[in-house]
Amino acid sequence: MEFPNIDRIALQIGPIDIHWYALAYITGLLLGWRYCVYLTKFPPKAITPVQIDDFLVWATLGIVLGGRLGYVAFYQPLYFLEHPLEIPQMWKGGMSFHGGLLGLIVGAFFFARRQKIEILRLFDLISAVGPIGLFFGRIANFVNGELWGRATDLPWGIIFPRGGPVPRHPSQLYEAMLEGLLVVSVCFLLIRKWQALKRPGMIFGTFLTGYGLSRIIVETMREPDAHIGLLIGGTTWGQWLSVPMVLFGLYMVRRSLQNPAVN
Repeated sequence: MEFPNIDRIALQIGPIDIHWYALAYITGLLLGWRYCVYLTKFPPKAITPVQIDDFLVWATLGIVLGGRLGYVAFYQPLYFLEHPLEIPQMWKGGMSFHGGLLGLIVGAFFFARRQKIEILRLFDLISAVGPIGLFFGRIANFVNGELWGRATDLPWGIIFPRGGPVPRHPSQLYEAMLEGLLVVSVCFLLIRKWQALKRPGMIFGTFLTGYGLSRIIVETMREPDAHIGLLIGGTTWGQWLSVPMVLFGLYMVRRSLQNPAVN
């Protein structure tokens, strides 16, 4: 199957080009913000919609700065040591989910202290909406024809323009389904049916575990970064970064279950 002919530029407003990737970030942040406001209606209602409104700016800065710095530190540190002026040039591509998550956590920590909010309650809310941004981000990866999968003979394999002449797994879509739709659905069911927000840390742990496992699975079908390649036992750097997330996520879920539900 040939890759569809999709222009990387979604909109042009005068001399300004708006790329699909930028639209994915904007859409993910705006939908995540409104969904987060909606979740404040569920017990224990420890965070107000106004506080979520204020947190949007902190979240945006944390995700963008953390995502870029994470890519620089985790994936190409030597290159950017030699070319430091390219670090802020995000329009050339290069964002790390793990870095964006760390940036978001740091922003949430300082915001929670300023607003006198229990940090785990804020982590739970933003973890419940995080998969929305992941979904749109992976769709943008597919539209851009980047981060494709390994060669496959499955009927839905796609020949990507920069991926050579062989059909490849559309691993971006696999990640959109698992990291995005599946994880957000599980988190919502836990909140809606089992009032998981009454157990601080449960949704945070569920998100970390769900994302980490999804990433580990899909990495077996995703082409590793050319400048890193495969590591010990055929593993990838993305898998190694995800293992601590899974372990810490399981710890948080267990910890939340051991403590009594709070109002």
